[in-house]
Amino acid sequence: MKGAKEFPEEGELVVATVTNVRDYGAFVKLEEYPGKEGFIHVSEVTTGWVKYIRDHIREGQKIVGKVMRVNRDRNQVDISIKRITDNQRRIKMQQWKNEMKAEMLMEMLAKRLGKPTDECYKEFGYKLINVFGGIYPAFEAAVLEENALEEEGFEGNWIRDFKAIAAENITPPFVTISGTLEVSSEAPNGVEIVKEALKKAKESGENIDVYYVGSPKYRIRVIAEDYKTAEKIMKNAADTAIDYVTEAGGQGEFRRKEA
Repeated sequence: MKGAKEFPEEGELVVATVTNVRDYGAFVKLEEYPGKEGFIHVSEVTTGWVKYIRDHIREGQKIVGKVMRVNRDRNQVDISIKRITDNQRRIKMQQWKNEMKAEMLMEMLAKRLGKPTDECYKEFGYKLINVFGGIYPAFEAAVLEENALEEEGFEGNWIRDFKAIAAENITPPFVTISGTLEVSSEAPNGVEIVKEALKKAKESGENIDVYYVGSPKYRIRVIAEDYKTAEKIMKNAADTAIDYVTEAGGQGEFRRKEA
């Protein structure tokens, strides 16, 4: 997938395809991380005792799992499929399908613009990923808010066609909202304080993503089934980060903005 990091992060939800099932666990291909594989130990397949692992997981199955450990030196990613909720599983799978669709839409856009797809990614695609957290959320934002791209500093003739393709092909299944979080600390360990604050914000609820914009600014994005729920989750995430930083002597501020 375009713009994917080399490895997932601990606690991240990932989509994978089961490639090999053994009595002691299952090996999977990470769909969002080309060339990377994961392993699900039999104890992380389901709650309770597992008599026959193939009663719970099988080759060719698409699964959503939570990353428990990442060992980059050994190229090893340990995953659990029992430590996520049905709602997390459903929304993550939909996100992945959306991003697959978004890649096809980017190919359509490139064809309409008369440019190679890779050139479009270099010109504005990777920036869209950085700002909105993915290509699909960018298409989604263009549908939900007419001037979302311009307000984020994007410019160029491609925007007109981008919006047209978004309007023709995107029907947001979930509500996506975002806001800008500013946190900083001048303490000797200020970098670690900020990292921990962002981690706590991400872990404060379901379907929360935190993206780096440019120090001290970070984007919080929340996906939920309705605005009321999304706003509640986002406020809690922002408050969690700000409280942690300020208690450590730093500063924090949050500005809400539609995605």
